[in-house]
Amino acid sequence: MSKTVLELNNVTKSYLQGQNEIDILKGVNVSVPEGTTAAIIGESGSGKSTLLSLIAGLDAPSSGAIAIRGNIINEMDEKTLTKFRGENIGIIFQQFHLMPHLTALENVRLPLDILGIKDPINKAKEALELVKLDHRLKHIPKQLSGGENQRVAIARSFVVNPQLLLADEPSGSLDNSTGETTMSILFEAVKERQMTMVLVTHNQDLAAQCNDVWELKQGLLNKR
Repeated sequence: MSKTVLELNNVTKSYLQGQNEIDILKGVNVSVPEGTTAAIIGESGSGKSTLLSLIAGLDAPSSGAIAIRGNIINEMDEKTLTKFRGENIGIIFQQFHLMPHLTALENVRLPLDILGIKDPINKAKEALELVKLDHRLKHIPKQLSGGENQRVAIARSFVVNPQLLLADEPSGSLDNSTGETTMSILFEAVKERQMTMVLVTHNQDLAAQCNDVWELKQGLLNKR
């Protein structure tokens, strides 16, 4: 029986807009088993990125519980959460967020250095090899294409072997052809390392590659 990596129980999120309270999420429940991939789809403004931010611990829900491997992250203090996120959650954004003065190898090894993990160079090289960039180790971001930069960001996201990989529109800033190639490499890496991934996307074809597809609509998440 598969272990549950991510579990959301009745998660809500509201914002004040002037005197009005706007409900973004109205009681989201979802469970993601170990070693599976789940896509979250929905129209623009439906709250997909908000939901991913909550799962990443970058924002806090208004109510409910978000657990990663049984650890309720929205009950952690900021210091504990920062450490837990660094060790357990990998995040891929639409923009690459690479350090412009660092090489591909240095960008990927950065999380390992921060956590004090041994043998950072070889681990970073292995991650870059998995995304087919072992020939670009010494190149800085401006010397790489958009697709290559996103592959560096992908390698950085899983270099610490996180419990959970989160991807927010990871092909959104790439052209169709480059996006397809980059996402194919992402799914190959996820399969190779048997990672658990939650992917937010507008792309129905990309979502269809996941084990499960969930649609966020009117603040609720329903399985497709």
